[in-house]
Amino acid sequence: MEFVRNLLLFLHLLGMAILVAMFFLQRRTAPEGPLNNPEGPLNKGWLHGSVLQLLTGMGLVGVAEVMDRDLNHVKIGVKLVVVVVIAGLAVGFQNRERIANWLTPTLAALVVLNTGVAVFWS
Repeated sequence: MEFVRNLLLFLHLLGMAILVAMFFLQRRTAPEGPLNNPEGPLNKGWLHGSVLQLLTGMGLVGVAEVMDRDLNHVKIGVKLVVVVVIAGLAVGFQNRERIANWLTPTLAALVVLNTGVAVFWS
């Protein structure tokens, strides 16, 4: 069971890395330059990374329950809400040819928030 937990944790961290990479990629590929926010389409990696985080996070909670570990359900709920918002924004803006100026920084802030909750909320 420990191997499954470690595998899920690895994939969960990989999902976070994908989301961080999408921020830098989205800023770099902006048609008007990296400082003028992207007017182009939203990278599909935002959706892939958030879904990977969502699924592996639920798997980690399930494994922790089976292993009788103590869980902070409020923390898990906050992290769940944040990743669902990220995924929802990614889905909502996926098929648009141009995205709003606020979207990329907002997605990045949500990723940082989720990471901060994971690390600092004990």
